[in-house]
Amino acid sequence: MHGWDTLVLLKHYLESGLSKTAIARQLGVSRRAIYHWIQTGIYHWIQTGQLDRELSGTAPMRQRASCRTKLARYQPLIQERLATYPALSAVRLFEECRAAGYAGGYSQLKAYVARIRPRPEPEPVVRFETPPGQQAQFDFAEVRFPWGKRFALLVVLGYSRVLSVEFVARQTALTVMLGLERAFAAFGGVPHEILFDQMKSVIVEDHRPGGGRLLENPEFLRFAAHWGFRIRACRPFRAKTKGKVERPVGYLRGNFLYGRTFLGDADLADQCARWLVRANQRVHGTTHVVPLSRMAEEQAALWPLAGRPYCSLVLAPPPAARARPARMPPVEVERRALATYAQLLTEGG
Repeated sequence: MHGWDTLVLLKHYLESGLSKTAIARQLGVSRRAIYHWIQTGIYHWIQTGQLDRELSGTAPMRQRASCRTKLARYQPLIQERLATYPALSAVRLFEECRAAGYAGGYSQLKAYVARIRPRPEPEPVVRFETPPGQQAQFDFAEVRFPWGKRFALLVVLGYSRVLSVEFVARQTALTVMLGLERAFAAFGGVPHEILFDQMKSVIVEDHRPGGGRLLENPEFLRFAAHWGFRIRACRPFRAKTKGKVERPVGYLRGNFLYGRTFLGDADLADQCARWLVRANQRVHGTTHVVPLSRMAEEQAALWPLAGRPYCSLVLAPPPAARARPARMPPVEVERRALATYAQLLTEGG
């Protein structure tokens, strides 16, 4: 049965004198549907006033005659097969129904299978919370700007959910170290452990699925020892383990990057710093607590900052920006013919 709103709009467009193509466009249906309505008598039903009588309650509600489809007699077979084997594809079921005598089309069967297929209950996600100062999570997010590709470097404290974000040009081990040092300074301390994904600048190989151990990057191990935190890594194909920082990536894209214009790296950093203040003062969607309201409790449990930054013996420091020499203003030189100078000499003599 067509909805009453559609029928009323159809009546209005018919009375307005619109063509069938224009009516189809207004109703968001195909012209074939309009011609189908003509053939089934809906046009005649509207034009003879029966719609008005039904809307006013002077006529009984029209009932759609039940029609038995070609698929109807094979539906019990499909239901039985799916009850035993829920993952059977629609193509496989179509072949089995055809072998049993089904003469209908595949689209009809596919739609029916999608409607009745048993769906397993979603696996419950257990939120893993950590005490104050225990853990931070680290991640990169690739972003493209008109002037080039940048990476958002995100660090979030596990208990308070206080977030640190900056944009860098490369994903290198040195970038990770410098970004973490700036995050430690912003947090006022060092978490006891930091959770990473399988990035090569931190994790060389992960043999834990086969009963082995995690092999960390030796240089990054020295960096972690300098600052006093322990390296933790997500197991392969277990992205939900790092959910506390995965969710801020989506929040950063949707709440900060989307719909804003940036003039360059300096403007991006400035806008990000101002946005970060608001982000850490909002009510967090998971904890329902303002992150900064937990920061004092978190800071009290963090390790103290190291006395100096880490000095790598392997990684070269980033090249310092070369200052451009100041441009001298142009000097205009007046050009004269040689005869002019000869005349000046004669006058001087």
